[in-house]
Amino acid sequence: MKTLRLLIILFFTSGVLGAQTLMDALMMPKKDFCTGVLYTHDQWKDYWEGPTKRDNQNIGTITTTLITWVGNYGITDKLNIIAMVPYVKTSASSGTLTGLAGVQDLTIGVKYNLIKKETGSGNFTAFGVGSFSTPLTNYVIDFLPLSIGMGSTTATGRLIANYKLTSGWYATATAGYTWRSNVAIDRPHYYTDGSIYFTNQVWMPNQMTAVYSVGYYKNLLQAEVNFTQLNTLGGGDIRKQDMPFVSNRMNAYRIGGLIMYYFPKPKNLAARVEVGYTIDGRNVGQATTLTGGLLYTFHFAKKDNQ
Repeated sequence: MKTLRLLIILFFTSGVLGAQTLMDALMMPKKDFCTGVLYTHDQWKDYWEGPTKRDNQNIGTITTTLITWVGNYGITDKLNIIAMVPYVKTSASSGTLTGLAGVQDLTIGVKYNLIKKETGSGNFTAFGVGSFSTPLTNYVIDFLPLSIGMGSTTATGRLIANYKLTSGWYATATAGYTWRSNVAIDRPHYYTDGSIYFTNQVWMPNQMTAVYSVGYYKNLLQAEVNFTQLNTLGGGDIRKQDMPFVSNRMNAYRIGGLIMYYFPKPKNLAARVEVGYTIDGRNVGQATTLTGGLLYTFHFAKKDNQ
């Protein structure tokens, strides 16, 4: 289930960094730095045990909250570096399981503008993105769905294509592949898609993500609707009446939307509100996710027109 929440951070996230993220088609100008804090509330009661949708009264409703610091700096107009660190807290409404809390993973990414071309009544842009994440603390990973993270060091490559009309309407498509390192758990045997003995090392299958969005971005307002698909390339299903396992095949299909508003006063301050809902999946919770926060942009270069 945590993979779903990590996706929300990074995309989803999923990399929620104001208007400029690891998955959108916007860039921070040279020597500009956007930073802020986002609050995320994620909750689910029903989940998919393999392909079967069910609930579990032993855990009730699972709630995850995240407070995420984010930052994006424009090294050049074509090259951005993006970073984020979330604090995560989990809880269950029923049963005896106690939620966990702590600092999760550091994510650092770079985005490069590969193509920028005027075509007809709009502009076509393409971007290449690379990112790296690794745990910052020694949190417990073998306690899903209440673990605060998966504990795997990852590397992700992504391509983004965008077409924006001069009227402000746009369409964006992104596709990415994530390599995940093995993780170590605190027991010498476990069951995934088969019994594994005499080792605490767990192979983590890689993942693919795709995001399709349409929206409007002009002047002080950005509004968007999107569809996100996460596919894990391997791993077993949750066994009946069992807890999830870190290497499960976790697939998710989500719809969502966002509104970003740039205040005229005070200048450089923006508010972001985002909502997401899981419409289908495998070994994930049917989560409803709400995110909100404030971001501020610092200008470290003199410009004729800020």
